[in-house]
Amino acid sequence: MSSTLNGKKVLIITANTGIERDELLKPLQALKGMGATVTHATIKGGAAQTFLQDTEKDTSVTSDTTLAGLSADQFDALVIPGGTVNADTLRQDHDAQRLVNEFANAGKTVAAICHGPWLLIDAGVIAGKTLTSYPSVRTDLLNADAADWVDEQVKECPANGWTLITSRTPDDLPAFNEAISKSLQAA
Repeated sequence: MSSTLNGKKVLIITANTGIERDELLKPLQALKGMGATVTHATIKGGAAQTFLQDTEKDTSVTSDTTLAGLSADQFDALVIPGGTVNADTLRQDHDAQRLVNEFANAGKTVAAICHGPWLLIDAGVIAGKTLTSYPSVRTDLLNADAADWVDEQVKECPANGWTLITSRTPDDLPAFNEAISKSLQAA
């Protein structure tokens, strides 16, 4: 186990269902493996149902806490997995939107993959930014005043004192996890 992220605290937020399995579990495992303390918070707490490619139920993961009551002060980075149901539910949640804004305002790292950038749209933090995402989210991002959408494994966009990291699909998870790690090491 590498200790490159000892002392770093990462918050991964999800809904309680519809989460793309690898987009939750692979960053969680990778960041823990590098020595970070990782907290998984859900809207309701308790079990979180993951899916394989949004269609087939997979494993259930027990979250550590609920979104309510958490703040950016407690963490160094925020990670938002995809899955269409997960992302669509999170984008409508007040606490999820509040957390994104707190992390951005505090100058911390916010990382979203696949459909996760939908939450960034509803939190109002993407105007003028360059992002990537699952291809079907492109139009939503551009309509929400993102400066540009790029088809890249991972896009890091320094954003007025905070770091925005976005990625496309589970295939891009190694690059996504590496970008999060590098951002935390630089902080």
